[in-house]
Amino acid sequence: MPKAEQTIGAKKSYISRIENGHTDIQLSTLYKLIELGLGLKLNLSIG
Repeated sequence: MPKAEQTIGAKKSYISRIENGHTDIQLSTLYKLIELGLGLKLNLSIG
């Protein structure tokens, strides 16, 4: 997990809380995980 921490700039404790269902992921963190961590593109449409 240290690589994920460095890639998205999130603390290990925050990532752990998300993984364990103790907190909701922030949209900015989700964006970083998808685009920086996985190399995919996130498209969000509201309407």
